[in-house]
Amino acid sequence: MLPAGGREADPDPSEGGESMTTKEAPLRDPETPMRATFLELFFDLGFVFAFLQLSHALAEHLQWSGAFHALVVLMALWRVWLVTIWITNRLDPDRLVLQLLVLVALLASLALATALPHTFTQDGVIFACVYVAIQVGRPLFLLFLLGGSRAKGPAVRALWSSGVAVVPWIAGGFAHGVARSGLWALGVAVEYGVFALNLPLPWAGRTGPWEPPTSAEHLAERYRQLFIIALGELILASGKTFNDGRSHPTQMAAFAVSVVMTALFWRVYIFRAGEELPAAFKVASTPARLGLGPIYVHLVMVAGIVVTAVGDQLFIAQPFGRTPLAWVLVILGGPVIFLAGRTGFAYVVFAKIFWHCLAAAAVLAAAIPLALVAPPLVAAVIATVVLLAVAIADAAREWSNPGEPRPPVTG
Repeated sequence: MLPAGGREADPDPSEGGESMTTKEAPLRDPETPMRATFLELFFDLGFVFAFLQLSHALAEHLQWSGAFHALVVLMALWRVWLVTIWITNRLDPDRLVLQLLVLVALLASLALATALPHTFTQDGVIFACVYVAIQVGRPLFLLFLLGGSRAKGPAVRALWSSGVAVVPWIAGGFAHGVARSGLWALGVAVEYGVFALNLPLPWAGRTGPWEPPTSAEHLAERYRQLFIIALGELILASGKTFNDGRSHPTQMAAFAVSVVMTALFWRVYIFRAGEELPAAFKVASTPARLGLGPIYVHLVMVAGIVVTAVGDQLFIAQPFGRTPLAWVLVILGGPVIFLAGRTGFAYVVFAKIFWHCLAAAAVLAAAIPLALVAPPLVAAVIATVVLLAVAIADAAREWSNPGEPRPPVTG
């Protein structure tokens, strides 16, 4: 998607030409250990605010249209983050010019998050213009920076996918109501479609998501860090709601349930697929293709965390009383979405389906009628118990199969 880490030979001086070699291009050295830098972690902090804004916006518009809007915005934010991690994976983050590029992306993310609550009402133009500027501006800048290097191919593809989506994004910013929703959904679909299908371009070829990362360990670490960022947003949303309430004993109990649920999300994620993702990259028969799977399964899992944050705000503010259907759908639906993503994540890493995660999601779906006639806190307890059962099943599977390969070849 963005500049590849492959090395190319220096051109013969006798041939002349102005092209920049990869030696001159600011590429990361694949021979050196690569971990996430403090700048990248600083960039991630902007997404704590973005996810918090997104969960608040969904809580205020808890209906199907609000859920659709939240999905479109989440996918747009995900693209901003995804392009950034591929930049830092391919290019040397110690270069000042790359550091400035990441800081610009952080400022754009904060601007998008600030406009987010009113994105589909009055701030559509601001959101669309900022999004287009960062998504088109970065590949344009990289093309200038990389000159004639063959490493610029993925930047061309990134510019193509974002450039084609400029029209629906800008047009949607000036449209209203259903028209804006439809145009922006089209823009997101175009960007993800070009990225996923990896259609060849005459001047860039197939240089999209199938390229292996410069450092699989770095890429895996960045996915795990963003998941932790999402959990941080969940804690902030729950803590703020509890702090704003009357802090009755029932609200204290509800807050405690939300904390336990957050811990279980972390446990289910990290054990063992989250732990083994770097190893899966290393042993995959086609590590380039493995790079696509984590993109989508992490998007699904983060979506589940955002929805759960909405549910936490609701049952902490009102632990007892009537539970509307919309409340039940977010309190139970958030964990269901997460478990669906976690099932896909396990398949990406281990090349097998962990059926107990799907069974747990089915149990939560079957519990909807019970939750409708029970207080909101009861629905939250049901979700927590089911997540606990998944964590116990994972641990039991590990204890009963201590010699199981970790992980098998995938891809």
